[in-house]
Amino acid sequence: MYMLVNCSNCHTPLQLPPGANSNSICCAICHAITYIVDPRSAPPPPALSYSSSSHYQHYPPPPHPFQVVPSPFNHAPPGPPPAVHGTKRAVICAVSYKNTKNELKGCINDAMCMKYLLVNRFNFPESSIIMLTEEETDPYRRPTKSNMRLALSWLVQGCQPGDSLVFHFSGHGSQQKDYNGDELDGYDETLCPTDFETQGMIVDDEINAVVVKPISHGVKLHAIIDACHSGTVLDLPFLCRMDRSGKYVWEDHRPRSGVWKGTSGGEVISFSGCDDDQTSADTSALSKITSTGVMTYSFIQAIERGHGTTYGSMLNAMRATIRKTINELSGGVVTTLISMLLAGGNFSGGITQEPQLTASEPFDVYSKPFSL
Repeated sequence: MYMLVNCSNCHTPLQLPPGANSNSICCAICHAITYIVDPRSAPPPPALSYSSSSHYQHYPPPPHPFQVVPSPFNHAPPGPPPAVHGTKRAVICAVSYKNTKNELKGCINDAMCMKYLLVNRFNFPESSIIMLTEEETDPYRRPTKSNMRLALSWLVQGCQPGDSLVFHFSGHGSQQKDYNGDELDGYDETLCPTDFETQGMIVDDEINAVVVKPISHGVKLHAIIDACHSGTVLDLPFLCRMDRSGKYVWEDHRPRSGVWKGTSGGEVISFSGCDDDQTSADTSALSKITSTGVMTYSFIQAIERGHGTTYGSMLNAMRATIRKTINELSGGVVTTLISMLLAGGNFSGGITQEPQLTASEPFDVYSKPFSL
């Protein structure tokens, strides 16, 4: 059972995982520290004292976390992450949960393929791409919850008109009960860092606050999320509900509470591996040599095969590729489905997985050009 507390500064709901060895928690939104004290064991509060000028005595606030934690991305002296340079930058995160019961096979390949695509097809400088994988020897480049939070904050820091940002995640996604009433189905979507069993998952409310709300006018962010239950994992206000014939409508997913889940004037568009109630598979059952997430594979194939003209053509091509892959899996082309089942795939008569498109604002998917 997770302990839920509100940030003492901005009142964002925070989770303290069971067994966490800490009496405080740092808010990823405003970076304030909230102290958690068991009232049964806490000493009585100190008596208020007065100075000669009849004012209360004030105690100094706790130090800001960035004053004691080294910068994770360049090992600079303690302080905030370095200023961002370049109009194109990306965070690519692959979590394979190595040597655990949750292990996935295709995530590292997803990350490498996505980096190659961004550098060679869309001219992203390698120096402007942060890779978080379990293959990294640098502890600050591993996909822990803390490192993922810092990387996402870095991605949007100081964004300027003309910037193009990309966040790619390959790993497990999940759901948990919605505690603030902003989900139509009653569940928050989550991403699972490598240490999610001890530190907790990253909830869509936090992802929205960190990488959606700060996007200002003239800035564009694309998210490519290859995970289960990922349809609305950025909590974007609008979902493109498309049928198999290509007809679509934009569903309004704005919370009934009126809380704004959009941007600060910029544009955010997300491709996700499946709907909120679906699971995602990988392609390792198709090959003895290599594997990738089905969604990442279909995304790259759509671009390589010339379907990356509009967002509508991208989504249709991705869905067609996945249907073909699933039909091959279901038709006995392969002899094992172990990797797919590890990825959370459902094989009760077939896999149900349809990539989804969500956005900060609705648009004509067949006329809007796709670009990163």
